[in-house]
Amino acid sequence: MPIKFRSSTLGFNIAVVGAAIILIWIGLFKFTPTEAKGIQDVVKNSPFMSWLNTIFSIQGVSNLIGTIEIITGLLLLIQFFWKKFTLIAGILASITFFITLSFLFSTPNTFNKIDGLIVPDAFILKDLVLFGVSLQLCLPGLENNHLAKK
Repeated sequence: MPIKFRSSTLGFNIAVVGAAIILIWIGLFKFTPTEAKGIQDVVKNSPFMSWLNTIFSIQGVSNLIGTIEIITGLLLLIQFFWKKFTLIAGILASITFFITLSFLFSTPNTFNKIDGLIVPDAFILKDLVLFGVSLQLCLPGLENNHLAKK
């Protein structure tokens, strides 16, 4: 099934591909000791993820998160060709970016005062846009799955 490139969806499709690239790239980076150490504090302070530290090592937690991110990124790309994957890709990406956004509120020092302005961690804040893109996939995904059942 070829990708439809209409002017009304081109920008959105580019955003989905961008989200997929980000997830795959960052997911691969999670397999490095540097990134495992880098995410240690956000995982430790997360109400959604802190329990992982009781089961896995620091690198194990990072590897698990990286695996989920890579799978989600691949599903975002696959859904262009097989619409039945749109809903699961949208749900997984939405959960991923929702949890990442929660780090703004659960991790100490994600907001800093710079020159009198309170500034959030931009690396996390960008996920607000990616969360919106992911949510946009869920409704068409529901529609595709509903039509497939008929």
